[in-house]
Amino acid sequence: MKATNMAKQIPMKHLAFFSLLCSSAASAAERPNIIYIFTDQQTASAMSCAGNPDLHTPNLDRLAAAGVMFNNAYCTAPLSGPSRGAMFTGHYPDAVGLSVNGSPIPDSLRTQTLGTLIKNAGYDCAYGGKWHLPLLDVPDKEYGFDNIYKHSDDGLAEACAEYLSRKHKKPFFLVASYDNPHNICEYARKQNTPYATIKEPALEDCPGLPSNFAVNPYDATALAFEKKQNHRLYPTHDYTPDDWRRYRNAYYRLVETVDAEIGKIIAELDRQDLWKNTVIIFTSDHGDGCGAHQWNQKTVLYEEVANVPFIVCLPKGKHAGKILPQLINNGIDLMPSICDWAGINVPGKRQGVSFRPIVENGSADKQHQPYVVTETSFAQTASTRGWMLRTSQYKYVLYDTGKNREQLYDMETDRGEMRNLAIEKKYTDILRQHRELLAEWMKKHPENGKTLFTRFIPNLH
Repeated sequence: MKATNMAKQIPMKHLAFFSLLCSSAASAAERPNIIYIFTDQQTASAMSCAGNPDLHTPNLDRLAAAGVMFNNAYCTAPLSGPSRGAMFTGHYPDAVGLSVNGSPIPDSLRTQTLGTLIKNAGYDCAYGGKWHLPLLDVPDKEYGFDNIYKHSDDGLAEACAEYLSRKHKKPFFLVASYDNPHNICEYARKQNTPYATIKEPALEDCPGLPSNFAVNPYDATALAFEKKQNHRLYPTHDYTPDDWRRYRNAYYRLVETVDAEIGKIIAELDRQDLWKNTVIIFTSDHGDGCGAHQWNQKTVLYEEVANVPFIVCLPKGKHAGKILPQLINNGIDLMPSICDWAGINVPGKRQGVSFRPIVENGSADKQHQPYVVTETSFAQTASTRGWMLRTSQYKYVLYDTGKNREQLYDMETDRGEMRNLAIEKKYTDILRQHRELLAEWMKKHPENGKTLFTRFIPNLH
């Protein structure tokens, strides 16, 4: 029977439904695959595509060349568990009891995690590598994910490649979570590094000290106090400049190690011709001090710790090679963005903003969010609390105790944070504006239903 005759025999209401069904199926088929790759403890500058001459990251460079790189992306919290909690719940960690390592996702959110949302939207969802919420491995079939590999950098890339080689009937959401360069923590403690072998060269072949190696004389005194409280976390208190150079060499070699592993996933993307219909996101849960201000580890709000790499590759290489300045919060902004690509709504009470529109627009002038906030808690030492508010030009930092607990830096002229403008009278108005913005944010993000921390903001009224 000819199609025209067949159509005549179908009632109009059924024909309309059939048309809607076909449209929905087409829409589902057009949704991209999504791959989320993230490392642990990688600062934004630790890529050769970011202009760093002390390491070579050809695979991350390739992602940057194929995608859009943001140079103002910040973690939600500079510690693994809280940062990952923000990624997969869409909430600031303090708001839902995830502010310290070892905290489990609340039962009330178990069915509203990112994996669950995307699975319910019709995606196949798979997770390989470090979970840390609080178990190191994501439980299989929980939080929306099939566990395709344990917490280990050894073999993770191969497991992801095998997953990509499968014939998928649905679009897929694959998470590849690497441990490195987190092995720098073991290195600093003179322990074995589980996922890398570090060969130390002669000192003259190690990277030099960073330009902001010195501690700012008007730095927050709480940080030096925190460092003294736990030698295990901060074994660098008696490092010489030579020790710091060796530390930086080890850190960059660890970044190169994880870059090579990520390269295996990229090679499988090539083999399966997946670039044409896949969104690829690369970032890290937080950075590392890397010797800046003589800091190792994380938790602090220095730029090396809070500013993280962030690359988004769109299908078919749209806007390939662009570098954008808009502010990204890589934790809470992840859920609305991936939901955006999956074609679903974000559950209520999430404060993140989808970065899909600015990526797909590709213009540096496209308006986005006016500021991002990073929160921290030194829960493993003396429990100092802190907040960072980053606007387009300035970075405001507030700690809850100690001298010089307010910091204000011009990110256009002082990315190394060596001149604390909070003590200079001519910046009084700018300081006041940022205090008010942080107070605004605190009121929108109460802890246990109460606005607790505005009292730490000086001269608010």
